[in-house]
Amino acid sequence: MPVGGDVLAVASLLVLRALGLGDLLTAVPALRALCAAFPDRRRLLAAPRGLAPLVALAVPGFEALAAPAWVGGGARPDPAFAERLPRGALAVNLHGRGPDSHRLLLATRPQRLIAFDTADGPAWDEDEHEVVRWCRLLLACDIPADPADLELVAPGASPRGPGGPTLIHPGAASPSRRWPVERWAAVARGERARGREVLVSGSASERPLAARIAERAGLPASANRAGATADLVGLLRLVAGAGRVACADTGVAHLATALRVPSVVLFGPTDPARWGPPPDRPWHTALWAGATGDPHADAPDPGLLRIGVEDVLDALSALPEPTPRSGPRVAPSAR
Repeated sequence: MPVGGDVLAVASLLVLRALGLGDLLTAVPALRALCAAFPDRRRLLAAPRGLAPLVALAVPGFEALAAPAWVGGGARPDPAFAERLPRGALAVNLHGRGPDSHRLLLATRPQRLIAFDTADGPAWDEDEHEVVRWCRLLLACDIPADPADLELVAPGASPRGPGGPTLIHPGAASPSRRWPVERWAAVARGERARGREVLVSGSASERPLAARIAERAGLPASANRAGATADLVGLLRLVAGAGRVACADTGVAHLATALRVPSVVLFGPTDPARWGPPPDRPWHTALWAGATGDPHADAPDPGLLRIGVEDVLDALSALPEPTPRSGPRVAPSAR
Protein backbone atom coordinates (compact mmCIF):
# COMPACT_ATOMS: atom_id res chain seq x y z
CA MET A 1 0.00 0.00 0.00
CA PRO A 2 1.15 3.61 -0.39
CA VAL A 3 3.29 4.85 2.45
CA GLY A 4 3.85 8.23 3.98
CA GLY A 5 4.94 10.20 6.99
CA ASP A 6 7.19 8.38 9.43
CA VAL A 7 7.89 5.47 7.07
CA LEU A 8 9.87 7.70 4.76
CA ALA A 9 12.35 8.55 7.45
CA VAL A 10 13.47 4.93 7.85
CA ALA A 11 13.47 3.89 4.19
CA SER A 12 16.79 2.44 3.11
CA LEU A 13 16.18 1.57 -0.56
CA LEU A 14 14.52 4.05 -2.90
CA VAL A 15 13.75 3.18 -6.54
CA LEU A 16 12.38 5.69 -9.05
CA ARG A 17 10.10 4.48 -11.87
CA ALA A 18 7.48 7.23 -12.22
CA LEU A 19 6.15 6.05 -15.57
CA GLY A 20 3.23 3.99 -16.94
CA LEU A 21 1.89 0.44 -16.84
CA GLY A 22 4.16 -1.02 -19.52
CA ASP A 23 7.17 0.72 -18.01
CA LEU A 24 6.51 -0.84 -14.63
CA LEU A 25 6.09 -4.31 -16.12
CA THR A 26 9.37 -4.08 -18.03
CA ALA A 27 11.12 -3.18 -14.77
CA VAL A 28 9.73 -6.16 -12.82
CA PRO A 29 12.83 -8.37 -13.27
CA ALA A 30 15.09 -5.57 -11.98
CA LEU A 31 12.76 -4.83 -9.07
CA ARG A 32 12.62 -8.50 -8.08
CA ALA A 33 16.41 -8.62 -8.26
CA LEU A 34 16.63 -5.67 -5.86
CA CYS A 35 14.27 -7.45 -3.46
CA ALA A 36 16.52 -10.49 -3.47
CA ALA A 37 19.70 -8.44 -3.13
CA PHE A 38 18.46 -6.30 -0.21
CA PRO A 39 16.08 -8.48 1.81
CA ASP A 40 16.67 -6.61 5.08
CA ARG A 41 16.12 -3.08 3.78
CA ARG A 42 12.90 -1.14 3.73
CA ARG A 43 12.12 -0.80 0.02
CA LEU A 44 10.16 2.03 -1.58
CA LEU A 45 9.17 2.30 -5.22
CA ALA A 46 8.23 5.78 -6.44
CA ALA A 47 5.58 5.12 -9.09
CA PRO A 48 2.21 6.65 -10.07
CA ARG A 49 -0.53 6.06 -7.49
CA GLY A 50 -2.73 4.05 -9.87
CA LEU A 51 -0.02 1.39 -10.22
CA ALA A 52 0.04 0.56 -6.48
CA PRO A 53 -2.13 -2.60 -6.86
CA LEU A 54 0.22 -3.93 -9.51
CA VAL A 55 3.28 -3.12 -7.39
CA ALA A 56 1.75 -5.13 -4.52
CA LEU A 57 1.11 -8.08 -6.84
CA ALA A 58 4.28 -8.09 -8.96
CA VAL A 59 6.90 -7.05 -6.39
CA PRO A 60 5.41 -7.45 -2.90
CA GLY A 61 8.81 -6.71 -1.41
CA PHE A 62 8.25 -3.04 -2.30
CA GLU A 63 5.94 -0.46 -0.81
CA ALA A 64 4.47 1.94 -3.33
CA LEU A 65 5.25 5.62 -2.83
CA ALA A 66 2.73 7.63 -4.84
CA ALA A 67 4.60 9.70 -7.41
CA PRO A 68 3.37 12.00 -10.18
CA ALA A 69 4.04 10.49 -13.59
CA TRP A 70 6.69 12.38 -15.53
CA VAL A 71 9.19 11.75 -18.29
CA GLY A 72 12.59 13.20 -19.03
CA GLY A 73 12.51 15.81 -21.77
CA GLY A 74 8.87 16.60 -21.02
CA ALA A 75 7.26 17.18 -17.64
CA ARG A 76 9.52 17.73 -14.65
CA PRO A 77 9.20 16.21 -11.17
CA ASP A 78 6.97 18.10 -8.79
CA PRO A 79 9.12 19.87 -6.12
CA ALA A 80 6.54 18.91 -3.48
CA PHE A 81 7.06 15.27 -4.38
CA ALA A 82 10.83 15.62 -4.20
CA GLU A 83 10.50 16.86 -0.62
CA ARG A 84 8.70 13.64 0.37
CA LEU A 85 11.54 11.38 -0.67
CA PRO A 86 13.65 9.75 2.05
CA ARG A 87 17.14 11.05 2.74
CA GLY A 88 20.20 8.85 2.96
CA ALA A 89 18.78 5.80 1.19
CA LEU A 90 20.41 3.60 -1.40
CA ALA A 91 18.88 5.17 -4.51
CA VAL A 92 18.32 3.32 -7.80
CA ASN A 93 17.30 5.17 -10.95
CA LEU A 94 15.14 2.86 -13.06
CA HIS A 95 13.43 5.89 -14.57
CA GLY A 96 15.86 7.07 -17.22
CA ARG A 97 19.37 8.19 -18.05
CA GLY A 98 19.06 11.63 -16.39
CA PRO A 99 19.79 14.40 -15.86
CA ASP A 100 16.46 15.30 -14.19
CA SER A 101 15.92 11.90 -12.60
CA HIS A 102 19.54 11.86 -11.42
CA ARG A 103 19.16 15.31 -9.86
CA LEU A 104 15.98 14.29 -8.10
CA LEU A 105 17.65 11.32 -6.44
CA LEU A 106 20.93 13.09 -5.72
CA ALA A 107 18.97 15.78 -3.88
CA THR A 108 18.05 13.11 -1.32
CA ARG A 109 21.75 12.78 -0.40
CA PRO A 110 21.73 9.02 -0.99
CA GLN A 111 24.24 6.59 0.43
CA ARG A 112 24.83 5.64 -3.18
CA LEU A 113 23.18 6.26 -6.54
CA ILE A 114 22.90 3.31 -8.93
CA ALA A 115 22.24 4.82 -12.34
CA PHE A 116 23.34 5.00 -15.95
CA ASP A 117 25.88 7.54 -17.21
CA THR A 118 27.36 8.34 -13.81
CA ALA A 119 31.01 8.18 -12.77
CA ASP A 120 30.70 4.55 -11.63
CA GLY A 121 27.68 3.48 -13.66
CA PRO A 122 27.48 1.81 -17.09
CA ALA A 123 26.79 3.70 -20.29
CA TRP A 124 23.26 4.01 -21.65
CA ASP A 125 22.49 2.01 -24.82
CA GLU A 126 19.68 3.63 -26.78
CA ASP A 127 18.95 0.47 -28.79
CA GLU A 128 18.75 -1.90 -25.84
CA HIS A 129 15.53 -3.72 -24.94
CA GLU A 130 13.87 -2.04 -21.98
CA VAL A 131 13.79 -5.22 -19.86
CA VAL A 132 17.44 -6.02 -20.51
CA ARG A 133 18.50 -2.40 -19.91
CA TRP A 134 17.61 -2.31 -16.23
CA CYS A 135 18.95 -5.79 -15.53
CA ARG A 136 22.27 -4.77 -17.10
CA LEU A 137 22.42 -1.73 -14.84
CA LEU A 138 22.15 -3.97 -11.78
CA LEU A 139 24.54 -6.59 -13.15
CA ALA A 140 27.13 -3.84 -13.60
CA CYS A 141 26.80 -3.27 -9.84
CA ASP A 142 27.17 -6.99 -9.03
CA ILE A 143 23.45 -7.47 -8.39
CA PRO A 144 22.22 -10.63 -10.17
CA ALA A 145 19.17 -9.95 -12.35
CA ASP A 146 17.30 -12.24 -14.75
CA PRO A 147 15.51 -10.51 -17.68
CA ALA A 148 13.27 -13.60 -18.05
CA ASP A 149 11.74 -13.09 -14.60
CA LEU A 150 8.70 -11.31 -16.05
CA GLU A 151 5.71 -13.40 -15.17
CA LEU A 152 2.64 -12.72 -13.04
CA VAL A 153 -0.41 -14.65 -11.91
CA ALA A 154 -3.70 -12.74 -11.86
CA PRO A 155 -5.44 -13.46 -8.54
CA GLY A 156 -8.86 -15.04 -8.95
CA ALA A 157 -8.48 -15.45 -12.70
CA SER A 158 -9.42 -18.62 -14.55
CA PRO A 159 -7.22 -18.90 -17.65
CA ARG A 160 -9.30 -20.25 -20.52
CA GLY A 161 -6.55 -21.16 -22.96
CA PRO A 162 -7.27 -21.41 -26.70
CA GLY A 163 -11.02 -21.59 -26.07
CA GLY A 164 -11.03 -18.17 -24.48
CA PRO A 165 -12.16 -15.01 -26.26
CA THR A 166 -10.04 -12.84 -28.49
CA LEU A 167 -9.39 -9.63 -26.58
CA ILE A 168 -8.85 -6.55 -28.74
CA HIS A 169 -7.25 -3.57 -27.01
CA PRO A 170 -7.12 -0.75 -29.58
CA GLY A 171 -6.03 2.18 -27.42
CA ALA A 172 -2.57 3.64 -26.91
CA ALA A 173 -1.18 6.72 -25.22
CA SER A 174 -0.55 8.61 -28.46
CA PRO A 175 -2.33 8.72 -31.85
CA SER A 176 0.85 7.56 -33.60
CA ARG A 177 0.35 4.09 -32.07
CA ARG A 178 -3.40 3.79 -32.69
CA TRP A 179 -4.45 1.59 -35.60
CA PRO A 180 -7.67 2.75 -37.36
CA VAL A 181 -11.05 1.81 -35.89
CA GLU A 182 -12.23 0.30 -39.20
CA ARG A 183 -9.32 -2.14 -39.22
CA TRP A 184 -9.89 -3.27 -35.65
CA ALA A 185 -13.55 -3.82 -36.49
CA ALA A 186 -12.52 -5.93 -39.49
CA VAL A 187 -10.26 -8.03 -37.25
CA ALA A 188 -13.15 -8.51 -34.83
CA ARG A 189 -15.40 -9.67 -37.67
CA GLY A 190 -12.72 -12.07 -38.88
CA GLU A 191 -12.31 -13.59 -35.44
CA ARG A 192 -16.07 -14.01 -35.07
CA ALA A 193 -16.15 -15.75 -38.45
CA ARG A 194 -13.70 -18.27 -36.99
CA GLY A 195 -16.19 -18.98 -34.21
CA ARG A 196 -14.35 -17.03 -31.54
CA GLU A 197 -15.92 -14.72 -28.99
CA VAL A 198 -14.50 -11.18 -29.23
CA LEU A 199 -14.18 -8.63 -26.42
CA VAL A 200 -12.89 -5.06 -26.68
CA SER A 201 -11.03 -3.55 -23.74
CA GLY A 202 -9.81 -0.11 -22.80
CA SER A 203 -9.88 2.56 -20.13
CA ALA A 204 -13.05 4.39 -19.14
CA SER A 205 -12.08 7.25 -21.46
CA GLU A 206 -11.71 4.75 -24.33
CA ARG A 207 -15.21 3.34 -23.95
CA PRO A 208 -16.53 5.35 -26.95
CA LEU A 209 -13.64 4.01 -29.05
CA ALA A 210 -14.43 0.44 -28.00
CA ALA A 211 -18.14 1.05 -28.68
CA ARG A 212 -17.41 2.17 -32.26
CA ILE A 213 -15.38 -0.96 -32.90
CA ALA A 214 -18.03 -3.22 -31.37
CA GLU A 215 -20.81 -1.56 -33.38
CA ARG A 216 -18.97 -1.75 -36.70
CA ALA A 217 -18.03 -5.37 -36.03
CA GLY A 218 -21.59 -6.33 -35.14
CA LEU A 219 -20.64 -7.30 -31.59
CA PRO A 220 -23.16 -7.22 -28.75
CA ALA A 221 -22.97 -4.29 -26.35
CA SER A 222 -21.70 -6.67 -23.67
CA ALA A 223 -18.51 -7.16 -25.70
CA ASN A 224 -17.42 -3.62 -24.80
CA ARG A 225 -15.35 -4.08 -21.64
CA ALA A 226 -13.65 -0.69 -21.75
CA GLY A 227 -13.78 0.92 -18.32
CA ALA A 228 -15.45 -2.19 -16.88
CA THR A 229 -12.60 -3.13 -14.53
CA ALA A 230 -12.34 -1.28 -11.23
CA ASP A 231 -8.55 -1.34 -11.10
CA LEU A 232 -5.46 -2.89 -12.61
CA VAL A 233 -6.09 -6.22 -10.91
CA GLY A 234 -9.42 -6.39 -12.75
CA LEU A 235 -7.62 -5.69 -16.01
CA LEU A 236 -5.16 -8.48 -15.21
CA ARG A 237 -8.07 -10.88 -14.76
CA LEU A 238 -9.59 -9.80 -18.07
CA VAL A 239 -6.34 -10.38 -19.96
CA ALA A 240 -5.64 -13.65 -18.14
CA GLY A 241 -9.03 -15.00 -19.20
CA ALA A 242 -8.45 -14.33 -22.89
CA GLY A 243 -7.49 -16.97 -25.41
CA ARG A 244 -5.38 -14.41 -27.24
CA VAL A 245 -4.80 -10.65 -27.29
CA ALA A 246 -4.53 -8.28 -30.25
CA CYS A 247 -3.39 -4.82 -29.24
CA ALA A 248 -1.40 -1.71 -29.90
CA ASP A 249 2.09 -1.12 -28.53
CA THR A 250 0.86 -0.32 -25.03
CA GLY A 251 0.73 -1.60 -21.45
CA VAL A 252 -1.73 -4.42 -22.19
CA ALA A 253 0.87 -5.97 -24.52
CA HIS A 254 3.21 -6.28 -21.53
CA LEU A 255 0.38 -7.73 -19.43
CA ALA A 256 -0.14 -10.44 -22.06
CA THR A 257 3.57 -11.25 -21.89
CA ALA A 258 3.57 -11.37 -18.09
CA LEU A 259 0.46 -13.58 -18.02
CA ARG A 260 1.61 -15.90 -20.85
CA VAL A 261 -1.44 -15.12 -22.97
CA PRO A 262 -0.68 -15.43 -26.71
CA SER A 263 -0.64 -12.01 -28.35
CA VAL A 264 -0.25 -10.07 -31.55
CA VAL A 265 1.15 -6.57 -30.96
CA LEU A 266 1.07 -3.85 -33.64
CA PHE A 267 4.14 -1.62 -33.70
CA GLY A 268 4.42 1.60 -35.66
CA PRO A 269 7.00 4.24 -34.74
CA THR A 270 8.87 2.08 -32.21
CA ASP A 271 11.17 -0.86 -32.89
CA PRO A 272 9.86 -3.99 -31.10
CA ALA A 273 13.48 -4.91 -30.44
CA ARG A 274 13.30 -2.25 -27.72
CA TRP A 275 9.75 -2.66 -26.40
CA GLY A 276 8.37 -5.85 -27.91
CA PRO A 277 7.67 -9.27 -26.40
CA PRO A 278 10.65 -11.52 -25.65
CA PRO A 279 11.93 -13.11 -28.89
CA ASP A 280 12.23 -16.55 -27.28
CA ARG A 281 8.44 -16.81 -26.73
CA PRO A 282 6.83 -17.67 -30.08
CA TRP A 283 3.32 -17.32 -28.63
CA HIS A 284 3.82 -13.53 -28.83
CA THR A 285 4.08 -11.94 -32.28
CA ALA A 286 5.19 -8.38 -33.02
CA LEU A 287 4.05 -6.91 -36.35
CA TRP A 288 6.22 -4.05 -37.59
CA ALA A 289 6.87 -2.49 -40.99
CA GLY A 290 10.53 -1.90 -40.13
CA ALA A 291 10.70 1.90 -39.92
CA THR A 292 10.82 4.09 -36.82
CA GLY A 293 9.05 7.41 -36.36
CA ASP A 294 7.76 9.83 -33.75
CA PRO A 295 6.02 7.83 -30.98
CA HIS A 296 4.27 11.00 -29.79
CA ALA A 297 2.92 12.20 -33.15
CA ASP A 298 -0.72 13.25 -33.43
CA ALA A 299 -1.54 10.93 -36.37
CA PRO A 300 -1.12 7.18 -36.96
CA ASP A 301 2.44 6.32 -37.90
CA PRO A 302 2.89 5.52 -41.63
CA GLY A 303 4.57 2.23 -40.72
CA LEU A 304 1.66 1.25 -38.50
CA LEU A 305 -0.71 1.89 -41.40
CA ARG A 306 1.28 -0.53 -43.57
CA ILE A 307 0.06 -3.37 -41.34
CA GLY A 308 -3.09 -4.78 -42.92
CA VAL A 309 -6.12 -6.56 -41.51
CA GLU A 310 -5.07 -9.86 -43.06
CA ASP A 311 -1.63 -9.51 -41.48
CA VAL A 312 -3.25 -9.39 -38.04
CA LEU A 313 -5.74 -12.18 -38.74
CA ASP A 314 -3.01 -14.44 -40.12
CA ALA A 315 -0.82 -13.76 -37.07
CA LEU A 316 -3.69 -14.52 -34.70
CA SER A 317 -4.39 -17.76 -36.53
CA ALA A 318 -0.74 -18.83 -36.34
CA LEU A 319 -0.20 -18.19 -32.62
CA PRO A 320 1.02 -21.33 -30.83
CA GLU A 321 0.07 -22.17 -27.29
CA PRO A 322 2.56 -21.26 -24.53
CA THR A 323 4.80 -23.90 -23.03
CA PRO A 324 3.78 -24.97 -19.51
CA ARG A 325 4.37 -22.31 -16.90
CA SER A 326 7.39 -22.91 -14.73
CA GLY A 327 5.93 -20.68 -12.04
CA PRO A 328 6.69 -17.03 -11.31
CA ARG A 329 9.46 -16.19 -8.94
CA VAL A 330 8.14 -14.68 -5.74
CA ALA A 331 9.81 -11.62 -4.32
CA PRO A 332 10.52 -11.56 -0.57
CA SER A 333 7.83 -9.91 1.55
CA ALA A 334 8.44 -6.36 2.72
CA ARG A 335 10.03 -6.15 6.13
